[in-house]
Amino acid sequence: MTKQTTIVTLFEVKGKPDQYISEAGQPISPPSGWSFLPAGDAALTRRVTKDADYWKVCYKKGRRVYTKGIWAQTSTIEQAKQYVKAMREDDGYQKKLESSRASRARAEDRYVVEFTQAIVAHLNFHPSYAELAIRMSKLISEHATPVGSGTVARTKMIPIEQRAAKAVTAWMRHQTTEYDNMQIKRVKGARREVRSTLAKSSNSLLQNYRDGIAPSTDCPLWSAVYSNETQE
Repeated sequence: MTKQTTIVTLFEVKGKPDQYISEAGQPISPPSGWSFLPAGDAALTRRVTKDADYWKVCYKKGRRVYTKGIWAQTSTIEQAKQYVKAMREDDGYQKKLESSRASRARAEDRYVVEFTQAIVAHLNFHPSYAELAIRMSKLISEHATPVGSGTVARTKMIPIEQRAAKAVTAWMRHQTTEYDNMQIKRVKGARREVRSTLAKSSNSLLQNYRDGIAPSTDCPLWSAVYSNETQE
């Protein structure tokens, strides 16, 4: 008969990291003989939680819930550490790891190229501004595509065309407007309204380049693209 694993979720008490409460809000303490394993080593955590009971420690930041680590029997954690250590020292594992890393790197390179092309397609500038579109797309892609950046480029929830469009809007907002220096009222919907207004302004500016209309001498988009290039 398969063993039923018991999983308990608990939260830290604010300001008291060694105290916990259950999801129901009741004070709770880990059993004797248990130890805390911080998050960060996925392979080790998977080994510990594979068949053993454990308690998951979470914390909230805004509306999101993050996992800080787990509590489990000390003996289970120690055995898992020995297993993972031996596995990682194996030559076959190291070769597989290197192959996996190389494969991920190639896939990442392909995605960066694909995302950059999607930005160029979204910009759809007039042929006379094709060079500007390429330079701009590279700047946006360099900012948006790094793994762990947390930008819209890293999500797979929406098509790449929408990711590219949103990345352009975000870049325009930060590079061609005064958004970062604005004092926005802390009122529900105020920031969304400001972003919407700036997006419309940015779209109008982009449309000029799509229509082949010569920019003004102080065009913020032109300045942002070429000033970034000069700094590099």
